[in-house]
Amino acid sequence: MKKIAIQGYHHSFHEIAAHQFFKEEDVKIMPCMSFDELFDSIHSAQADFGIVAIENTLVGSILSNYTRLRESNLSIRAEHKIRVKHSLLALAGQKTEDIKEVHSHPMALQQCEVFFKKYPHIKLINSDDTAYSAYEISQNKIVGRAAISNEIAAGGFDLNILASGIETNKRNFTRFLLVSNIDDTKSDLPNKKEINKASWVVTLSHRSGSLAQLLTVLSAFGISLTKIQSLPLVGQEWTYLFYIDMVFDKNLYYTRAVQCIGKYVEDLRILGEYTAALNPIEQQQSSSPH
Repeated sequence: MKKIAIQGYHHSFHEIAAHQFFKEEDVKIMPCMSFDELFDSIHSAQADFGIVAIENTLVGSILSNYTRLRESNLSIRAEHKIRVKHSLLALAGQKTEDIKEVHSHPMALQQCEVFFKKYPHIKLINSDDTAYSAYEISQNKIVGRAAISNEIAAGGFDLNILASGIETNKRNFTRFLLVSNIDDTKSDLPNKKEINKASWVVTLSHRSGSLAQLLTVLSAFGISLTKIQSLPLVGQEWTYLFYIDMVFDKNLYYTRAVQCIGKYVEDLRILGEYTAALNPIEQQQSSSPH
């Protein structure tokens, strides 16, 4: 049985992503209330894999997780994308007009701002996790409080759904990374396919045009960038790290690009080489009968 560390409590979006990725496999979910705890659980071999949110289509990248990946000895093994649908959950018998406080993760609160403009009497309070916010209400029978979470959490914690689909933008997707120790020797991942995506972190020299030269080399080998994120390198003023995601059709060309890139960068670390995930609409199409 694979042990999967997730950030958040049971029935969180991280757990949903884990079950979707591993499908029918028998896995043990290990909730962690912080990303630091998640990374530590893999380093200490308490967990085999970790599911880590890395970016959302509405609020952007989770920058701290880029730093955690770079500083850890973990490798990206796969990625998975899910559609995020938020619901307002409370105890049975409660109405939206009865709610004085709504607790949830700051990202979830931000994604539902327009909905709560209709209820100015409700105070929005940050918490560590969407699902744990729902669990607290259920466990302690808290009236006058609601949580932003998902419909699976409503069933799992026996809460009523006061409103469904309250996120402002319905094209709300989160990308998760599956990470493990680099020297992991466990069985192959489910649905393993040909590698066609990679994530790098590079440090560039200060000479003029160094980034343009790097991008030109990648383009010459038929490699397309899907994301580039810059972050300052702490302790080295005005030096920046570039986190780059790329996709490619031919592994041979990618291998040659890795071999040629050395003279254009001061440092290169490959965070992972894996199979690009389908988006949620493509996932549904590929799993539906034909």
